[in-house]
Amino acid sequence: MRLAEQRRELCGIGRRMAASGLVSGASGNISVRHGDLVAVTPGGVMLDRMSAEDCPVVDVAGHLVEGERAPSSETPMHLAIYGCTDAAAIVHTHSTYGTVVATTMTELPPIHYNTLLLGGVIRVAEYATYGTPELAASVRAALEGGRRAALMANHGGVAIGRDLDDAYENARLLEWLCGVYVRAKMVGEPRILTEEELVKVIERGLAPPVLPPREGPVT
Repeated sequence: MRLAEQRRELCGIGRRMAASGLVSGASGNISVRHGDLVAVTPGGVMLDRMSAEDCPVVDVAGHLVEGERAPSSETPMHLAIYGCTDAAAIVHTHSTYGTVVATTMTELPPIHYNTLLLGGVIRVAEYATYGTPELAASVRAALEGGRRAALMANHGGVAIGRDLDDAYENARLLEWLCGVYVRAKMVGEPRILTEEELVKVIERGLAPPVLPPREGPVT
């Protein structure tokens, strides 16, 4: 079985996503890149009930290489992200607070300095129908400038990482930041960190880990 280890890892992350509330039912999807192949979760399958054999493998052009099930409908978005970043894994969520922010705002302001771990202010990608080239292009634009996460208008969130664990933790951080902001708005107007304050944090050494060099011809 091609990418057997990666496909097993997808199942483990899927169970963790469901348990942590980042997804519900068959919503959301995950992928991991290895060279010029990508293992991705299948469409229409609950992420906590997948087997490794359920997860198809595609090439960077989106052609099915191995697997009985159809790849997630969001596979074009995953491939577009791999084409413009050095990510080795991608996690797409439908988490509650992330979706709340994504339906009401154009960006998530830096309410906490850990925003820097995701590359800076979190942008909300313009709305487009799921699974379309338009959505893929919108998310690519939202990740420009070294961002490691973005929100998707009226949809959810996406996080990238140097491996599946890293992408999952970035997705959890994104949801935490959104949750802090939404809850703070219930109490009063949140205090937003200034650029000067963020620069001082960077000077103390807080920055996102460097992604690994890309493996293979992902374009």
